[in-house]
Amino acid sequence: MYSYDDRIRAVRLYIQYDKSAAAVIQELGYPERKTLRYWYKEYLRDNGLKKKFVRSPKYNGAQKEAAVKHYMEHGKCASRTIRALGYPSRALLKQWVTELCPEEKPHCSAGGSLVHLTKEQKEAAVMELCTKDENVQEIASRYQVSRCSIYQWARELLGEGSVSSVPKRNKTEEPKPATIEELQSQVNDLTKQARELKDEVFRLRVERDILEKAAEVIKKEEGVSLGSLTNREKTDVIDALRNRYRLKTLLSVLQMSKSSYFYQEAAMTAPDKYADVREKIRQAFDESSNRYGYRRIHAALRNESVTVSEKVVRRLMKQDRLTVTSVRKRKYNSYKGEITPAVPNEIKRDFHADAPNQKWLTDITEFSIPAGKVYLSPIIDCFDGLPVAWTIGTSPNADLVNQMLDAAIEALKPGEYPIVHSDRGCHYRWPGWISRMKDAGLIRSMSKKGCSPDNSACEGFFGRLKNEMFYGRSWQDVSIDEFIKILDDYMHWYAEERIKISLGGISPIQYRRQLGLTA
Repeated sequence: MYSYDDRIRAVRLYIQYDKSAAAVIQELGYPERKTLRYWYKEYLRDNGLKKKFVRSPKYNGAQKEAAVKHYMEHGKCASRTIRALGYPSRALLKQWVTELCPEEKPHCSAGGSLVHLTKEQKEAAVMELCTKDENVQEIASRYQVSRCSIYQWARELLGEGSVSSVPKRNKTEEPKPATIEELQSQVNDLTKQARELKDEVFRLRVERDILEKAAEVIKKEEGVSLGSLTNREKTDVIDALRNRYRLKTLLSVLQMSKSSYFYQEAAMTAPDKYADVREKIRQAFDESSNRYGYRRIHAALRNESVTVSEKVVRRLMKQDRLTVTSVRKRKYNSYKGEITPAVPNEIKRDFHADAPNQKWLTDITEFSIPAGKVYLSPIIDCFDGLPVAWTIGTSPNADLVNQMLDAAIEALKPGEYPIVHSDRGCHYRWPGWISRMKDAGLIRSMSKKGCSPDNSACEGFFGRLKNEMFYGRSWQDVSIDEFIKILDDYMHWYAEERIKISLGGISPIQYRRQLGLTA
């Protein structure tokens, strides 16, 4: 709504600007064109604008008096009056009754005006309904409300179904007074229920505090469940809450025996009998650059003549959070089509060899770091998994694989002609590779197209390499040359020092020395 000053100002500007509504709206920001023209016509018609708009009453005085009279003479029922006359609304009728009959007290019989009762009054009415020998109509009359209101309050306070359990009393029925024994029995039952509820609330409060303290003390990221806690963890939680609750209560909620608790207390205060073993485990884990799991750590300890169970090593590593991170990446694919005819698969997934230089496996894998991409091309001996030769470069070209093959051929002794198995990558189908294989008397073998299990032993080598050396580390500030140096050091470490469980917990080079196959 616009005030009188706003409207008269707009009309005067409209006249001043030669009836240009756009100019007025641009200057004032109001009103709409249609509204402005309406104000202007009113200004011309009435020689000015009305200062205040007064709505004419919808009902005259006679209608108002007729409605109030009908209401008073027909049981003071608003619904009956509105049905008979067709007007007004309940709120307006109440307003007329208050205006014309101020001495009339509002009440809440059916169809009457609403009486607002306090919460205490409603509770008292429901209590009378449940305990006294009066029918609901007498209670409703006393509180000047309808019977429906009494039942509605009972449902709100006592819950659904409670109204049906309230006996409907007949006015002519004589109430039967309860005996002292019945009253005492009811008191005892209520007292027992109150005590049980109090105990249940206390137990729930204890469980809540235990869960909160367990999350704080144990710090499990996946959440806390009382059933999944170990006895050691339960003992930590109990110690944190001993100053607030009795030991018996905490043990009951956590379902832990008293003897187990005191056993854990004694074990926690006793010196750590695995302190020296923990230190050796940490040292072996660090020396492997966080690559060894509990099996290889156990083998490393055994090589140092440290006798300890593999399960103990696993438990101690879990307690000290010595974990090996592993992330899968998409592998490099060197397939470029059928450049030259493929050769048969001579290995046929039999990666067992009885002696060195019988079966060789080769492939190329890619390392993508922020500084660029690096490629590794190794030859793996099926006898013991030893990397016979390898080359590292920044391009997966023919020189990378040819130089690797030349280095591997130089390591052969007279009379050794191994099978060299590869995938169907273009590097192993170029003339340079084929001629070198033929000159050295080596036997070519290829996997089926797109069938990685045919070369799974070499794929497994790449998986171990990347899990132990590449994944889970940041290479942000590492240059290409630095990465090549790190990768080459790992290959030497893999051949000379890395423990292999299948070889009895020693490295491939150490295994060959043990067999007298190398110096």
